Amino acid sequence: MTESTLGRPFMQFLGKKAGWQSLTDRFQRLRQDLKEIRSLPETTVYLMADRAAARNHPFYADLVRQHYRDATRRHPKFPLIRHIEWGVALCVLPATFDDYFMMVEGAARRNFKKATRLGHEFSPINYDDHLREIEAIHRSTTVRQGPMPAHLMGELKPVGNPQPRDRVHGYPAFGVFNKEGVLRAYATCHIAGEICMLEDIYGDARYQSDGYVPLLYLSIGKCLLENHPEVKYFSYGTYYGASPTLRRFKRKFHFMPHRMRWRLNSP
Repeated sequence: MTESTLGRPFMQFLGKKAGWQSLTDRFQRLRQDLKEIRSLPETTVYLMADRAAARNHPFYADLVRQHYRDATRRHPKFPLIRHIEWGVALCVLPATFDDYFMMVEGAARRNFKKATRLGHEFSPINYDDHLREIEAIHRSTTVRQGPMPAHLMGELKPVGNPQPRDRVHGYPAFGVFNKEGVLRAYATCHIAGEICMLEDIYGDARYQSDGYVPLLYLSIGKCLLENHPEVKYFSYGTYYGASPTLRRFKRKFHFMPHRMRWRLNSP
């Protein structure tokens, strides 16, 4: 019997042990999640669709109604609950940017300052004006939290969203540029009444250590506080469907799990 043959049963044993450990870890996380879910803070959000219908472009009234339908429909796997109800990763915005800045973890604040020292600058952008730069950002890596979606790795087409007519509803995009004026990261958001929902965020993987991601997150928060006083909440997807790494990242920026109560119109 060869040495490699002798080692094979042992390696199989290690593989089974690792599999059981992974299963145990997932079970422990599930128990912790269920315990946490029972005490989640409840938040009611008014999407103010009536104001969009009265004052804004019809595109935004349709967009907010579509979100409401999706959020309040039955969950496809758990029909006793709503689709976007439990575990929404939500940051309750404080009164000032200084307060918001101190809410996030120290590492995020240090990276924010690092990006500023390196000459990176934050700015609202028109998404359609930066398609080639955004393509380069997408193609800087094939894997992020998972494989990059195929439709984002090809040529992008203009989205052509109409200009919003007021500050209460919109679909803005934001970017971080290096000191040479090259776009290094971008994000798109859906502003709907009292909430700003982070939709997409991507950065050039080759320059991640520059700290552009904290600069982008925190600057969006500052923009909301200064220009959108109706917005009380900043959200970033769901918490319990995220990987442990992404959960840790969301907590760093104070996106904490909440139970959501969605209201279509104004209070």
